[in-house]
Amino acid sequence: MELNRLLYEKSVPDKGHLIIPFVFGMVDKAYIYSYSLLAEVGHKSEFHQAENPAQMYSSHLDEIIRIAQEHLAENSLYESSLESFKHRYTYCHNLIIVSEMAGKYFYDHYPPNRLNNIAAPRIFSSESECISWVKQGLDQSRSSPKPELTTEIVEPGLSPPD
Repeated sequence: MELNRLLYEKSVPDKGHLIIPFVFGMVDKAYIYSYSLLAEVGHKSEFHQAENPAQMYSSHLDEIIRIAQEHLAENSLYESSLESFKHRYTYCHNLIIVSEMAGKYFYDHYPPNRLNNIAAPRIFSSESECISWVKQGLDQSRSSPKPELTTEIVEPGLSPPD
């Protein structure tokens, strides 16, 4: 398991937040877990994109989830009955959250190692169309060859070649 990869597939919604565990480190060949949070109201929540606000760690995945849930129960000013994280998917370790408003679908896309939404501003007519489009884009980016980095040495006083 990669260190610091967000374990979206183990995420748990709780009180308008999504608890996302990750492997913080290793001690004596045992994983130490931490967590990050997303809030359905974004930056209106004091814990949106927060990393381990409880400042506690665990060697057990279910325990770090419990720690996060207790911390939210005791400290969060925001609680929601919406199900914003109900339609979430993981693909190639990426988190995709699909939302619907007035019959139109859009998504949030979080890469494996950071909680930055990198979704394209695009509207879809169905949830399945949205998921297919995102998967196609991820598949293309994984299969396309990466350009080689090249350097040129330019002597002082000379212009680079055209």
